[in-house]
Amino acid sequence: MKNKQVQFQDWGLIDYKEGWEKQEALFSSSVQLKTELRNRQQAVLAGAEPEEMTLTPNYLVFCEHPHVYTLGKSGKAAHLLLDEAGLKKHQAVYYPINRGGDITYHGPGQLVVYPILDLDNFFTDIHLYLRTLEEAVIKTLAHYGITAGRYPGYTGVWLDADNERARKICAMGVRCSRWVTMHGLAFNVNANLDYFGYMVPCGIDDKDVTSMQRELGHPVDINEVKKILKHEISVQFGMEILG
Repeated sequence: MKNKQVQFQDWGLIDYKEGWEKQEALFSSSVQLKTELRNRQQAVLAGAEPEEMTLTPNYLVFCEHPHVYTLGKSGKAAHLLLDEAGLKKHQAVYYPINRGGDITYHGPGQLVVYPILDLDNFFTDIHLYLRTLEEAVIKTLAHYGITAGRYPGYTGVWLDADNERARKICAMGVRCSRWVTMHGLAFNVNANLDYFGYMVPCGIDDKDVTSMQRELGHPVDINEVKKILKHEISVQFGMEILG
């Protein structure tokens, strides 16, 4: 049996470390439950009395973070171009974390999405998972008349990916254990793009970064973007979002 229901949570503007700990708690509880359920199933196969089964929960978290740089396991610390004094000057912090990918910036005006999903409830294919998240962002941008797509060989969502004007509008980095996901995507809605100049975004030094505000020439209602993206994620994954 698959659980297609997903509990939605909007954490608002939250310190990155606090959000990371809350995310880890949800992720760890789901992984632990999956382990317990698997052990019960094996016990039943070995002749134990069957117990009432519990389905693994799914979560979809939206939030924003104060200025922060995060470095994935495959990244290079040298891709952050600020030292301690520079971080303090720009009111930013830095954390190495346990997702894939290189260095990423988060800040106010950027919509961060953390899907904590048991992919056994949907499909067990991490590449399809990433492409599905990308498609939800692409569809969201289309609501605003922004044509977006993919850049071959890279994750995330791009504009003009087929020419020299290629620029990234949404970065992605995920972790997956026992098919439970955490981390996710960073979607530049009204983000301050100056902060991307203090790093080599995702280790790519020859491509630009953009935002919806920059592309449209005016700030965008981030709450409206949330509603549209939430709907598109539900459609792409075939999930029922609660809340």
